[in-house]
Amino acid sequence: MTYENLDTELVNALLGDGRASLRSLADDLDVSVTTVSNHLADLEDEGVIRGYSPTVDYNALGYDVTAVIQLKVDGSALPDITDRLREHDQMISVYEVTGDHDVVAIGKFEDTDDMNDAIKTLLADADIRESNTNVVLNSVSEHEQFELDIEG
Repeated sequence: MTYENLDTELVNALLGDGRASLRSLADDLDVSVTTVSNHLADLEDEGVIRGYSPTVDYNALGYDVTAVIQLKVDGSALPDITDRLREHDQMISVYEVTGDHDVVAIGKFEDTDDMNDAIKTLLADADIRESNTNVVLNSVSEHEQFELDIEG
C-alpha cells in the first residue's frame, strides 16, 4: 500500500469510529499496527487529532436550552472575556468573529432561568458593551464533523 493518503484515511476511519483499535484500523487500512500507531502519534503531536471524547447529548441530560450569545466587547478586554467564556462549563463554543459583534458563544442551559443567570453575570462585566441572545428552537445539526477528501 502507498502511504500517500494514509493520514487522511486514518482520520476518516477515526471519524467513523473514534474507539477503533489499532489492530482494526490497521486491518481496514491494510497496513501494520506499528504503521498506524506511528502515524497516529504523529497526528496527535501535530495537533491534527486533539483527543478522543464522546459526543454528549446535552438535551438528554436536562440541558434543554441552547443559546447563541453575541457580545460587543471593549477591544483590549477581548482576550480576558473569551478566556472567561471558555472556562465557563456551559459554554460549549466560543468564537472571536468579524461583523457587528466581537464574540459569539454557544451555551447549553437547563432552563431559561439558568440562561438568564449566566447572561446577567456576563452583562455585569463593564467591558461588555452590548449583548444579543438567540434561543435555539431546534438543533438541526450539531457537533458534525466531515470526512477529508482523499487525493488521487
